[in-house]
Amino acid sequence: MFLVAATLICGMSLFTACKKSKADNAAEAQQVVSTELIRTSQSWDGVELPDYLTGRPELVAVKYVFPVGQKLGWHHHPVMNYGVLMQGELTIIGLDGKEKVVHEGEAVVEMVGTVHHGENRGDKPVVLYMFYLSQADMPLAVQHPEIPLE
Repeated sequence: MFLVAATLICGMSLFTACKKSKADNAAEAQQVVSTELIRTSQSWDGVELPDYLTGRPELVAVKYVFPVGQKLGWHHHPVMNYGVLMQGELTIIGLDGKEKVVHEGEAVVEMVGTVHHGENRGDKPVVLYMFYLSQADMPLAVQHPEIPLE
C-alpha cells in the first residue's frame, strides 16, 4: 500500500522531489564515513605506552575468537598493540586484579610488559581484531604458565 501511495505521489507534480530524494540517498550511501574509535598514549589501565622500538617495524594483525567461557592464560606483550572488539564482550584482568570490560564495537589498547589475561564471560563468542607494532622475530606475547588461572 505504501509503495502504491509513493508511486502515485512521485507520478504527480512531486516527481522531481522524489527523484532528488533518491539521488540524495544514493549519494549519502556512497559517502565514506570515518569514526575515530580511540586516540591515546596510554593502555587501558592508564599506564603510559613506551616509546617506539628503533629499527624496521613489523606490523601484525591477528583475529582472535574466544569461545564462550574461554580464558586466555596469563601473558604479557613486549610490543604495543591495540584492537577492536567486533563481537561479544571481553574481560581483561591484570595481575593486580584490575579489570576492563570491552564491549562490542569498542577499541582497547593493551598493556605492554604487564602480566594480564582475557576471559569471555559473555553469552556469545568474542571476535577480536588486534594490531601489533612489532619487529621481526619478536614475540607478540610471552606466556606465563607458572601463574595459575582461577
